Amino acid sequence: MTVTAWIAVAVFLAAYALIATEKVHRVAAALGGAGIMLLIHATDAGAAFFNEHSGIDWNVIFLLLGMMVIVGVLKQTGVFEYLAIWAAKRAKGHPYRLMVLLVVITASASALLDNVTTVLLIAPVTFLVCERLALPAAPFLIAEALASNIGGAATLVGDPPNIIIASRAGLSFNDFLIHMAPMVIILMVVFIGMCRWLFRKSFRYDPERAAEVMALNEREAIADRRLLWQSLAVLALVMAAFVLHPVLHYEPSVVALLGAGVLVAATKVTTQDALREVEWPTLVFFGGLFVMVGALVETGVIGQISQAAANATQGQLGLTTMLLLGASGVLSAIVDNIPYVATMSPIVADLVQANGGNDAAQVLWWALAFGADLGGNATAVGAAANVVVLGIAARNGTPISFWQFTKYGLVVAAVTIALCVPYLWLRYL
Repeated sequence: MTVTAWIAVAVFLAAYALIATEKVHRVAAALGGAGIMLLIHATDAGAAFFNEHSGIDWNVIFLLLGMMVIVGVLKQTGVFEYLAIWAAKRAKGHPYRLMVLLVVITASASALLDNVTTVLLIAPVTFLVCERLALPAAPFLIAEALASNIGGAATLVGDPPNIIIASRAGLSFNDFLIHMAPMVIILMVVFIGMCRWLFRKSFRYDPERAAEVMALNEREAIADRRLLWQSLAVLALVMAAFVLHPVLHYEPSVVALLGAGVLVAATKVTTQDALREVEWPTLVFFGGLFVMVGALVETGVIGQISQAAANATQGQLGLTTMLLLGASGVLSAIVDNIPYVATMSPIVADLVQANGGNDAAQVLWWALAFGADLGGNATAVGAAANVVVLGIAARNGTPISFWQFTKYGLVVAAVTIALCVPYLWLRYL
């Protein structure tokens, strides 16, 4: 490798370490790393901003932007508060039943919306319900974070790593439904059973508190019924367009932006209100990350790693798949799965081609997706949703430590990834 390539690797590893250890804000680390890459000419403006293979993936950026706007409008209707109160009443105040309902709602919502946004909306309501039932909020928050990562694995838009994979591999919304969703349903059933054992010490039933919750009227949580129906109609159209991509030929990013534009234009929601809920730091973080990874592509580092990986597995698709699944699970537990997938996606693209580039070789993408999405559950810093939940808990006076989260997450990640081994082997290999 050239001197520039070695410096680029050092810059990337330094930025990665800062992101993983949270010594500085991840946005600052990503932007700083991107700036240095441009400064040392590891990449340039043309490659960073306009190159399809080594530049910022605008499809990912705009898909997230559009969905954030749509969810921001939905938040104003109170529909998520409605669902939480409804779940508490349907559970009749019983803690385990409540956890099951909240977990199912979280996982289902995470499959349709970004899992980070889902936990942002569900977590504050969890505090309300747990306070009324005199229950510790931490176990419920941890379970919701874990469920959001499992449920988000089912669809293209559910988890940011999936968006990166879909963009790099040319996979559609339907591809994720066909290949990921069936296994995710099985994993959720297993996870619900695990919750009974993992959090068994937290299920304390208080009849008096339960009676108070039963007196709540969930309909009072809906702040704007007209806006709710308008938002649900637009969301339904957006999801339908995702599914009909093979017929309509509109990219998910275009569909999300169109849906966001229609929702803002056709309702009384102001532009300022719609954009207020957009997670700008997350979008900027993605941009910086793409520039850093693109610099590794431009300097030939990614190509050499891909060649080394292909030589090590000697074209054995089964071995490559299992190694990729396991390595992705472990590495996504150590660092955020977003930068991990952004780094690995060009390598996996090369491995797919090295293994024939046919439909059978596509199993490598599913191994990467399962490993990264489920491995992100293992630690408190493994997935963005985990970090968000810990932040909300701290602000509400119920801090969750790194190890408190990790002792549950490690078990869930290990079991779910292990279950993916026979699934991938029997279905594809």
